[in-house]
Parts: sequence; structure tokens; C-alpha cells
Amino acid sequence: MRSSPTSESPRIRLLASDIDGTLLGKADAALAFRLTWEQLDKKKRPLLCYNTGRLLEDTLGLIRENLLPKPDYLICGVGTVIYDFAKKEELKSFQDILEEGWNLAAVEEIVRQRLPSAQLQPAHYQNAYKSSWYLEQADPQTLSRLEKALTKGGLETHVVYSSQRDLDILPKYANKGNALDWLLKRLKIKRQAVAVAGDTGNDAAMLCIEGVKAIVVGNAQPELHEATVGRGAYLSEECFADGVLEGLQALGVIDRIRHPDDSSLAEVIESSEDDALQHFLDEEEIHAIGPEDLAFLRLAYGKALEGLRRNITPMGFSACSLSDNETRGTDENYRSVWARDGAITVIGALRRGDADLTECARRTLVTLLEHVSPTGQIPANVSIDTRRPDYSGVGGISSIDSGLWVIIAFHDYVKKTRDLELLRHFRPVLQSVMNWLSAHDSNNDALLEIPEAGDWTDLFGRSYNILYDEVLWYRANISFGRLLELLGEWRQAGDYLRWSGTIKQAILHKFWPSSGIEDKSRYSFADKQTSLGDTNYLIAQVTPFDFDWRCDVYGNILALLYNVLDIERAKIAFRFMWGVGVNDPFPVANLYPVVQSGDPGWRQYYIVNLLNLPHHYHNGGIWPFVGGQWVRFVNRLGLRDVALTELVRLARLNQSGLQHDWEFNEWAHGKTGRPMGKAFQAWSCSEFIHACHDLRLKLP
Repeated sequence: MRSSPTSESPRIRLLASDIDGTLLGKADAALAFRLTWEQLDKKKRPLLCYNTGRLLEDTLGLIRENLLPKPDYLICGVGTVIYDFAKKEELKSFQDILEEGWNLAAVEEIVRQRLPSAQLQPAHYQNAYKSSWYLEQADPQTLSRLEKALTKGGLETHVVYSSQRDLDILPKYANKGNALDWLLKRLKIKRQAVAVAGDTGNDAAMLCIEGVKAIVVGNAQPELHEATVGRGAYLSEECFADGVLEGLQALGVIDRIRHPDDSSLAEVIESSEDDALQHFLDEEEIHAIGPEDLAFLRLAYGKALEGLRRNITPMGFSACSLSDNETRGTDENYRSVWARDGAITVIGALRRGDADLTECARRTLVTLLEHVSPTGQIPANVSIDTRRPDYSGVGGISSIDSGLWVIIAFHDYVKKTRDLELLRHFRPVLQSVMNWLSAHDSNNDALLEIPEAGDWTDLFGRSYNILYDEVLWYRANISFGRLLELLGEWRQAGDYLRWSGTIKQAILHKFWPSSGIEDKSRYSFADKQTSLGDTNYLIAQVTPFDFDWRCDVYGNILALLYNVLDIERAKIAFRFMWGVGVNDPFPVANLYPVVQSGDPGWRQYYIVNLLNLPHHYHNGGIWPFVGGQWVRFVNRLGLRDVALTELVRLARLNQSGLQHDWEFNEWAHGKTGRPMGKAFQAWSCSEFIHACHDLRLKLP
């Protein structure tokens, strides 16, 4: 799954990388790549080749903007043009082999006949050997029928479909892999001395060249995960160019990564495609934080570590500090290792890398997996006092997301520690958990059906297809597929990774309704959410009978962090959430707008323990652990200054307390910002730690 250089490995002589979604997509990461690459010794560094779907002139214009380093070669138009950058000339001898079996006009005629919903992309995406179309959410059967029609028409072509939208039809020898292989032969460079990096299906051809060192960035699409199963690809934790740099460091190409300072980054953002988003934020007076704020963040980080360590128990992470909270009545269940809380805490704690936290992460997972029911249900929690598992939440309702989070956290733990012995031990149990979860897709539409109040928003009236759970379901399939790959179970790993793509397609179809979908037949009579027109975020819930149009803030945050939402749609969602003030007075309320008494979505049980009154708890309350993920969400968009500002505000929330400073309470009132709930909540501490590491702060 992850390779590392050995004394026998040849030195990397060439790096071939995709551009969009790989090197570009996050301004600070792209700049870090340029600065790091340019500091390498020119005589020793590898040749640099951009292997992109962009056309040649578009790519040359991008290079002139100076965000990326100047390359040695360009492969453009999805493998239809090879360009020697130093000599400023195309390699004509490569184009000669593309003519065989190719007829551009015939290709376009067949596509129009077979796929009436496909739209020809603008002229600047086309060339003589590339026919590019927009085709929303095509299934494998549709693509297979197209390939057969092209063959029947006497054409020898290569069909590439990526990102559930982009359809490229190329000559049979034209793809990123064949073009790169041709260039390597011309340069007399062995495949074993080549590193390649990408993020979507049209990169698979070059990442799957036998012998090359493949880097799959953290934001990769499901089709690339599936294509690279069993090929020893390096799976980066970081996204975009950060992921490429991580892979190059693992391969020994670079010793250290040179990150940009705030001033140089500001100049890049001003001249980048994020300029409009930056101006939108300038109106809100976002400024770079100063030395006092950085000192405050380092103090807050130390306090978060102290708070997290208060939750270390022999059975794993407790939900909140056992010695600092009084429990009575239903509060007794706080004295437990919770699956949901524990898994989220594990993921954040692993970023620190301390031995005691990593060991507690292991004990947390072991405690939960040792109490899986015979049918595969993860307990909602296991009591620390009695060691008794509880498989339901309030009212005896099953906790579906418990299993989802544990699968995700177990993958992150094994990826971090390489504890394959633990993976082999629990392999059958993990399979039973996935089987139990899969059974909740009773109509086989790729989405889970969740009982009312059956996830983290217990005592809240969501049910059936819930955004939050479906995003986790997508991530759980990716995580389990990669765990199977570690065990060499490649066929089954491919099945789960392939299914994750179907899940993602279903989420975007149902939760981001759009008037732009050409094929209206893909919506059933029950898909009433289409009446929303074009939405600005993923809606909260869809059932066969109705939908919840509200913005599930947490669900949208997770959708970007777990790569369900692309950057462009995430920016739309961010503008909406920022504009309505989900981070006011602190980051961040979990829901907008709140459900008021008398609304169709109101439930009488919202008054139980006065928890889900408007702006309380899950009904628009402020959650510090979600705030930590909000900071990471903003940073993923490339808005580092904004993320730092939000992190300072989150630290101030965690500093306030019911009795003492730095209580890292469970939640706060959505209007007043006053802290509520238990002190030293484990996930409030761990997610603050996670956010600090994502922002690469200089930490104690």
C-alpha cells in the first residue's frame, strides 16, 4: 500500500504529475511545491513533466502565471500532445502514431447519437485528437455501450471518464500512460526511476504503468483508488500538492518541504482563481494573526493535550474526563468508551503521534471491536465501570454511525502504525460490521436508511437518507477497501472501492439537486427535493416522501474533508455558511437554520432534558469538535489566514468554561456562546489538536 525507497531502488529521474486536483486546488500547497522543487539542486533533481488534460496553450499560460515551477516536458490533452519545454516544440513523431483508427467527426457523431444528454465541452478543451464532453454521473453500462458503438463504427479509441462528469474520447494509443511511456523510451529512462502523481480516473493510465512509483493524493476520486489496488501506490494523507510533496518525501526525492510564509502566500492568492472568494472575505475584515495570537494558540494546544490525556483510561478514551465531571441519571453513560466519540478522538489523537495517545487509540478500538454483536453491530458505548456494552442510544434506538466511525478510525490507526497483526486479528469482525451496515441499504440504492435519531444527533428528528451518515458510508467503504488491500485481498478491495464511487454519485444526485441535470429521467417521482432548483449546499435529509432543506453544517464539512464535495461546490457551500453566520459567535453551529416550535420538522421530544430547544445541542448548538473540523474545512479551501483566525476564535471558546478556564466543553449555546455540557470532552480536545496539525503550527 505504501512504498519506501530502498538501497536497491534507482534514484528517481523523472516526476510526471497531473495538474488540476493534484498540483493545483490549494494555493498554499501549490506554492509549497514550487518553492520546494526550486530549492533542489538543478543538477540532481529529477526531470519534471506535467501530464494534464489541459490543452497545450492553456498549460503554457498557466506556467507563465508562475504558481508552478517550469517543467522540462508537457504531456497535454490527456496524452495527445508531448511538448519539449526547453526547445519550445511539439514532438511530432508522437502524433504520427495517433492517426491510426481515428476520425474526430465520426466520434462526435456517434456520441451525439448514443448520448443525447452529453454536452460538447468548449473549444479550448478540444484538439484534433481529443473529443471532450460533459456527461453527468454516467454508469459503467452507459460507457460500455458507447465503447461498443465506437468500435462498430470502425474507430479504435480510448474512452476516459473521470470525476463523474468529464468524458474524453481519444485515439487508442492516446492516454496519459501511453504518452508517458513513449517519452520515457525516448529519454531512455527506466520506469523504476519514475514517480507519477494523480487524483482522478484519467490519471490511472500513468499510475498503473508497471514499475513506476505512484503517488495517490489524499483527495483522489474513487475510480483512482480502485484502479491502483494492489499496485503498491503511496497513498498520501495530505491533499493536492501537499500530497505530492508527502509522497516525494517518502520516496527520498526531497528532504524537507519548504512552506510559504504568509506574505508570499497572500500575493499568490490575490492573483489566483480564489481571488473572488478572498474579496468576499475581505469585507468581513479577515487579517493575518499576530505573534500574540500565535502564542495563544500554542498555549491552547498544550491545554488541549492536557485535556485529552485526562480521558486516557485502561479501556481507551472516555467521552469526558471521569475525574472532572459529576454524572447522575442518564449522564452515567458518559463514563464509557463511546464508539462515535472514541473513533473521532482516535483520528485526532493520531495526528500528535505520542506513544501514550497512540496506545490509548489502540485500546479504544480493541474495546469496541471486542464487543461487536453476533450480527456485526458496534456498540454505541461500553461502560468503563461495568464493561457492559450498550447497543442503542436514548429510547433504545440503534446508533448506525458508531460502526461507520470505527471502520474509518481503524483504517487511520492501521495506516499510521502499520499494525497489521491487529488488522488480521479483527479482519472477520470488521467484515461483519460492514455486512451489518450494508444491510441498512435495504433497497440497494447505495445509501443507508437510518432510523429516526439513529446517529450522532440523538433526540433529533432526522431519518432515512441523512447526509452525515451517507458521507461516512462513502468514507467507510474507501477505508475498508484499503484495509483489504493491505491484506492482499485485492479483488474484494476493488469491489468496495468501486462501490464507494456509486455511493458518492448517489449522494451528489440526491443531496445537491440541480436544474442543470440534463437527464430528468434519473429523478423518480419521489425526488421532491428537485423543487429546490439549484441549491447552495448539500441538504440535510431525503426520504421517499419529503426532504429537509436545511443546511447540515457538519455534514457539509465532512463532505469536503472526505472528498465527496469537490472544491468548487465546497466554495459555494462555504460562501453560504459564512454568509449566514454559522460561525457566529464561535465556530460552529451544527445546523442552519434551527428548527422552531411549530415548524413541520419539530418534535415534541425536543424538550426532553431541554436539550434540543432552538440553538441548543443538535438544534443549532455550537460544537467545538465540529469547530475543529470547520477550521480544517476552511484550510482545505486554501484560506489559511481565515482558518487561523477561526482557530483563534475556537481557542477562545475552549478557554471559557462553566467553572474554570480551558474546560473544552461539549457544546455551547448557539446564540450566547456560553459553554454547556461536560468538561474536558475528549473530541473537543482531539479535534483542536487535529486542526493545529493541519495548519502546520509550530507546536510544543
